[in-house]
Amino acid sequence: MYTLKVEKMSCGGCANRVTRTVQTLDPDAKVEVLLKDKLVRVESAKAPDAVAVAITAAGYPATQVAAV
Repeated sequence: MYTLKVEKMSCGGCANRVTRTVQTLDPDAKVEVLLKDKLVRVESAKAPDAVAVAITAAGYPATQVAAV
């Protein structure tokens, strides 16, 4: 599991889009969005960099902030 900081995520629609983006990349991914903190926790077989690139391409700049 890892955590990404996702900028420009400000509403439920944004959170849903980020979740769909991750699950399009990895359908088995588990995604938890912490909208207030602009954080996304991801459990996925995909590398954090790949997930961050996909989220950024969807319009929400993302960077890894912590590994668990």
